[in-house]
Amino acid sequence: MSVATVHYGLEGRHALVTGASRGIGRAVASTLARNGAEVTCVGRHADTLEAAVKEIVAAGGRATAAPGDVTDRAFLERLVADGPVVDILVNNAGVNFVEPLIDVSYEHIEAILATNVAAVAYLSSLVAARMVAAERPGVIISVSSAQAHVGASGRAVYSASKHAVEGLTKSMALELAPSGIRAVTVAPTFTYTEMTAKRLDNPEFRSQVEESIPLGRVAAPAEIAEAVAWLASPAASFVTGSSLLLDGGFTAR
Repeated sequence: MSVATVHYGLEGRHALVTGASRGIGRAVASTLARNGAEVTCVGRHADTLEAAVKEIVAAGGRATAAPGDVTDRAFLERLVADGPVVDILVNNAGVNFVEPLIDVSYEHIEAILATNVAAVAYLSSLVAARMVAAERPGVIISVSSAQAHVGASGRAVYSASKHAVEGLTKSMALELAPSGIRAVTVAPTFTYTEMTAKRLDNPEFRSQVEESIPLGRVAAPAEIAEAVAWLASPAASFVTGSSLLLDGGFTAR
């Protein structure tokens, strides 16, 4: 769908976006670059990550690729130590397995918590430490989920991981406020991406999803990205410790 865009003036800012090779992360990286930020794009798949960076550069933006796995502690430490001080961190990388609780494997629990919680907490810690040392205010934006505000059948562990991100964000906001560092989340409902296309292209499932959303449709990645750009900008300078629900009214029921 067509999304109205606003220029938020992020010139001179350095952004770090995880899960930037596709979907919401790719849209976020592109939108931040369009608004003037220099973006480091992180993702596990080097080929799709390079394609995302080339797309940004071709559009006149500035971006570099940093292929790697956010669950790799050493990679995160090198990423932060060797790069410039980050002004805008977007924790977007995430995984999910849709399955009943009684069928959940320990391996799936470990994978979800490692990516959706541990990596978010550790990368945020590393980035915040450099911000504080440099006496540089900034913002940490984590892509949460509408499932962080409600329960959902078949998504117990995923929902738990996103509830954890909300709690982490509130605590980060309190700890980092004296240093001028904000911490917020965006919480989308179903968004049409490469990851969700297989399920959303099923007409029966798509109909069920759209019926659960008062606006009657799923979100587009660009809609999430525009909200992230706003939160990263001076226009949202008094927003911290909260969650911006981008759910078409899903959690209002």
